[in-house]
Amino acid sequence: MIEIKHISKSFNGRQVLDNISGIFKKGQTSLVIGESGTGKSVLLKCMLDLLRPEEGVTLYDRRDFYIGEEEDKKNIRREMGVLFQGGALFDSKTVHNNIQFPLDMLTEMPESEKRDRVEFCLQRVGLEGTGKRMPSEISGGMKKRVGIARAIVMNPKYLFCDEPNSGLDPLTSIKIDELIKEITEEYNTTTVIITHDMNSVLSIGDYIMFLYQGKKIWEGNSQTILETNVPELEEFVFSNKALKKMREDKRH
Repeated sequence: MIEIKHISKSFNGRQVLDNISGIFKKGQTSLVIGESGTGKSVLLKCMLDLLRPEEGVTLYDRRDFYIGEEEDKKNIRREMGVLFQGGALFDSKTVHNNIQFPLDMLTEMPESEKRDRVEFCLQRVGLEGTGKRMPSEISGGMKKRVGIARAIVMNPKYLFCDEPNSGLDPLTSIKIDELIKEITEEYNTTTVIITHDMNSVLSIGDYIMFLYQGKKIWEGNSQTILETNVPELEEFVFSNKALKKMREDKRH
């Protein structure tokens, strides 16, 4: 479980996050949504301690990530897996070596065990037999799967995904959502996803936090998000014409 309490962050006097609190539970896919520039990625960076907020704390299973001893922070970082926007693969490394990179950097695992772990993760994301390929030789959807494999290779307790569906076609996006959901439930992972994809929101949103101009103004799930009385959220959700029509048809 991850708990954030009263997170506030400013840049050059401009408030980007204002008193954000929330709980992200194990075994659930938790989504942070909102318009571009509303603070989603900044919140993620604060949770990863890539940015330090002026106020607030982030607790990983009740462990304060900001004020702990350096060794404690390292232990928490080893329990994290991150899927970066765009995949962020090393162009000069094979698929196999991209996935193995965290094991090389953070463990003293024997080479044979590293190979077995990488092969297991490749199999888990449906990419058996692709380990010798270069990133330039695989599709965008496959790159995202490689990114997921790298994110889970350390068997993380906490999985962070930054816009996992950006640049993907609708069918591939659905498959990526399903894969992240399956991994979350299978390994009882605490998963936090930054997204603006309404298909993701409706299909895998166990918990949803909506940010607007740096403030959390709604939280709920995929079952409750279509029936709210929050004008800012309704404007965001029903900018999708298909959803707007679905709601109008339902009301009539």
